[in-house]
Amino acid sequence: MNVQEQKAVVRDVLRIDCELESRRIMEAIQRWTRDTMRKRGVVVALSGGVDSSVVGALCVRALGPERVFGLMMPEKDSSAETMELSKLIVEHLGIQAECHDITPLLTAAGCYWRRDEAIRGVIPEYGSSYKCKIVLPSLSDGEGLRVFSVVVESPEGRRTKARLPLNTYLQIVAATNFKQRVRKMLEYFHADRLNFAVAGTPNLQEYDQGFFVKLGDGSADLKPIAHLYKTQVYQLAEYLDLPQEIRSRPPTTDTYSMAQDQEEFYFSVPYYILDLCLYAVNEGIPAGDTARLLSLDVAHVERVYRDIQAKRNATRYQHMPPLSLDSKARICGDLRRSQQSWGFAERIGAKGGGR
Repeated sequence: MNVQEQKAVVRDVLRIDCELESRRIMEAIQRWTRDTMRKRGVVVALSGGVDSSVVGALCVRALGPERVFGLMMPEKDSSAETMELSKLIVEHLGIQAECHDITPLLTAAGCYWRRDEAIRGVIPEYGSSYKCKIVLPSLSDGEGLRVFSVVVESPEGRRTKARLPLNTYLQIVAATNFKQRVRKMLEYFHADRLNFAVAGTPNLQEYDQGFFVKLGDGSADLKPIAHLYKTQVYQLAEYLDLPQEIRSRPPTTDTYSMAQDQEEFYFSVPYYILDLCLYAVNEGIPAGDTARLLSLDVAHVERVYRDIQAKRNATRYQHMPPLSLDSKARICGDLRRSQQSWGFAERIGAKGGGR
């Protein structure tokens, strides 16, 4: 079975009623924004990818273009295609938008030099004129140890690859996470300025598998498509008649200066295979049945199943709220009772219920 045939199988299994689903999402956007949060509209960060474009389109249909504010936030590692497609979706949606080059903010925070310092620890010749990315082995490669490597490319086009020790990998990721957190800071600046809510853009794959940065792209006031598999997001993109260039764009990270897709960077399997395996795990479908449906080796599918659970275990903390000693102290009355139990009220002279 070739790639197109596999995609067709997954699309059939995960087919949705796009008209019904889009209406359901739009009603939720209206309810969350106007009734629950009492906000005037939403801010959407637009990357030119299918997820953010679908969220933007659904928000426009739900609230009107005048109540959707788009943000484009490139930096020096962003691809030219990202900016071209971001501008294309802004024009297509007819919304107000601004472009912020976040390179100066990232430079000031030390994003680039901290990353480069870590890379030079394993590839000493790496310089500021080089390009880079980090990669994982594919799950189709067998049961070998799956650790990250860094790939760099010299100005002359020479590529070098080196396995990353844990501390080096962690510093590269920590430095790179500045990008998502700076973008979110700007999203909330505009949300506060306009009295808007922030719309997040993760799909179910990313949300379930922890493919987001905590307090970065994982933060939002509403996440309209976090229940949809990536295949279903593409279905909605077609139904919403988004530009073909966006509908046909494969999932990318656009985080490192070298071109990179999400499979190579994190998921280690094509998005459509992960979609079906994730669905199968959620529905309790055996690996053998999934393998037969996609004409894959059972051992390969079993590795994907194990990796799904491993990523869930490793990233569970990203979904957790802040931990506190008294989890019930979330409204004023509970908080006051908690403080009184420690004698805070007496220390400041409060009487009875306080003033």
